[in-house]
Amino acid sequence: MTTRTRAPRGVSRTAVLTAAARAAEHERPDRLFADPFAGELVEAAGGVADLSGVCGLAGEHFVLRTRFFDDVLLRATALGCAQVVLVAVGLDARAHRLPWPGGTTVFEVDLPELIDFKDAVLASAVPACHRVVVPADLRGRWPDALLAAGFDPRRSTAWLVEGVLMFLRPDEAAGLLDRIGLLSAPGSRLAVEHVNGAFRRLPQMREVHRQFSKLDAEWYSHVDDPDTWLTGHGWVPEVADESALAAASGRPAPGITDPRRVGDARIWLVDAQMSRSD
Repeated sequence: MTTRTRAPRGVSRTAVLTAAARAAEHERPDRLFADPFAGELVEAAGGVADLSGVCGLAGEHFVLRTRFFDDVLLRATALGCAQVVLVAVGLDARAHRLPWPGGTTVFEVDLPELIDFKDAVLASAVPACHRVVVPADLRGRWPDALLAAGFDPRRSTAWLVEGVLMFLRPDEAAGLLDRIGLLSAPGSRLAVEHVNGAFRRLPQMREVHRQFSKLDAEWYSHVDDPDTWLTGHGWVPEVADESALAAASGRPAPGITDPRRVGDARIWLVDAQMSRSD
């Protein structure tokens, strides 16, 4: 299909990688999740031929990450988080494809041009929740835009920060978590992904960094101790074991995250709850 809206460019191109992995998973008879929208988004974005090497390296991780965060968000909403905020949402179609409880509002925060692109492609798709788009740059005053869009900081919220922190500088990543904390009522949850320094330095990642640099999508940060880091920002984290996630799903551990192949290198997948209760 074609769309008059400009396809993702620059760092936004990385969102097409995840969508491509989700589209491929949707076609499997033993799929871990359904995403009937991902293929349409990838096609409209012009495919991923320019980043095919990254897809082959990280596709299995993207699939497990997607299922893990799907489960985290659905648990959080079942437990009473009636608001969900997808930070740097990219081409994520969770607002359309997940079975949200009645009354759930999903806020999608990302750059205006990326949101416009996705809205143009999915113009005929009906969300499975009350979906609210929030065009904003994470380096700007996005909390003001979120509040103006109807977000209520007095209500518990499930936050998702997926595939973005490594592209932020350490002070920007810390500032993002600080702002999320200030907007989070007791009972809120935070689902977050980051990497450690050993992962950034993997020989397998050199080509990824080279391809990303062409998109002005350099990795600027990592976290070696996610427990201490998130605790310092007011959250009680639980770090998932991706090899265990793979085994529970009947899949082999992704090569890029399998400790037998990458040693101490880690991609952190975390489900955290707000530490304060009043």
